[in-house]
Amino acid sequence: MTSKLKQIKDWPWLVLSPVVIFVLIGIFAPWIMQYNPAAQNYDATLQGPSWQHWFGTDYLGRDIFSRIVGGARISLVAMAIVLVAALAIGVTIGSFAGYVGGRVELVLISVIDIALALPSLVIALALIGILGTGYWSMITALTLAWWANYARMSRAVVTAELQQPYIEAARVMGASHIWIFVRHILPHVLGLVVVYASADAGALVLAIATLSFLGLGVAPPTPEWGQMLVDGMSYIEEYPRLVILPGMALTLVVVSFNLLGEAFALQKVPRPVRGGLLRKRRRARAEEEQARQAAERKAASA
Repeated sequence: MTSKLKQIKDWPWLVLSPVVIFVLIGIFAPWIMQYNPAAQNYDATLQGPSWQHWFGTDYLGRDIFSRIVGGARISLVAMAIVLVAALAIGVTIGSFAGYVGGRVELVLISVIDIALALPSLVIALALIGILGTGYWSMITALTLAWWANYARMSRAVVTAELQQPYIEAARVMGASHIWIFVRHILPHVLGLVVVYASADAGALVLAIATLSFLGLGVAPPTPEWGQMLVDGMSYIEEYPRLVILPGMALTLVVVSFNLLGEAFALQKVPRPVRGGLLRKRRRARAEEEQARQAAERKAASA
């Protein structure tokens, strides 16, 4: 386990590469897709991989490769919208609660604790039951289910930073509350929640696929990995690739985001000094000690 963590910490680009590939595929999906992912061709149903269809076709003759690429775009856009909205809501509420304090903080932290009492996916399912199914209902439900974690962390960071001497010094010098928060506190808040969000992105992609798998998220014929799993379940014995391919794409993205968040977190852990750097520091300390002893001998002889 220690060796694995060391590799993640020393080589973050290894876990960053799959995430970058996923983001690039999502951005350039219209130029990567060979066919319209929703186009049906009943003369080419359930075909195997070929030069025309790299991953084959499904039961409606749709190109599987194009649908996986299109699903990456759908997942990326939905994930980005939910993360940005949840971060904005969570950081605003949590920072306000921690900065103001008093009864306002007590009320807001109680609301946050209530939101954290249930799993995010359960809250999303309940909200979708109220709002109805659909893409934007899913986005709204996931945003309202995800903001509480960021609010809790933001409040903790703001409370800790307000105890620092430099905040009191800024107040004595006449800095306004907005200046203190934006200049000194907000960077620390964002530094923590963005690291957490990088790992949380994988869970969010999985939640999007789960809701679509249950028929509560992205509706067909829009390509989405969870929806592709549902479509392929009826053919899993004869054509397992209909389930394996979108499942592998989903697994790779979720694991990559989790490892990326872990790598970012480990970058904040001090690294042990070893090798050439350690020898250099030892040599510098030895030279400093020799200079100090020489200075003491010179002073004693004088």
